[in-house]
Amino acid sequence: MPRPLGELEDAVMTRVWKWNRPVTVREVLEDLQQERSIAYTTVMTVLDNLHQKGWVRREAEGRAYRYEAVSTRAAYAAALMNDAWSQSDNPAAALVAFFGMMSPEQREALRDAVRMVQGPETPAPETAAPENPVNPVGKPEGNPEDENPAAAEGGAGR
Repeated sequence: MPRPLGELEDAVMTRVWKWNRPVTVREVLEDLQQERSIAYTTVMTVLDNLHQKGWVRREAEGRAYRYEAVSTRAAYAAALMNDAWSQSDNPAAALVAFFGMMSPEQREALRDAVRMVQGPETPAPETAAPENPVNPVGKPEGNPEDENPAAAEGGAGR
């Protein structure tokens, strides 16, 4: 599990994820400067650290690099949730508490996600055809050797 991103790492990754394309230090810097005072070298160091940690890949472009996210923000959030849940001594209680904190919209999104993971509805086991049909005598169907013991022994009528 990756450790949670720091505040500045998250601010940088938010832009990389949002833009969903290779970005330069300058692009990230200019966007961040709309919210805070920050130096080019600081953004460059953060992106280099994110590269070393495996969050972004980079490709040289002239004397600079273009950085691109290795995975999605959704995958990052899922990994954080999974880590928090797995650290609980009572995972079921942790889930119940988590669900209790959710808004109605979040619970509906959760229901949608569960439906997506479960896939299309499948017939109940009692209505599904058995994998190995059995005839009334209790022998598997479709095997002619079982119907003629002599044939199974290699000859007829011994």
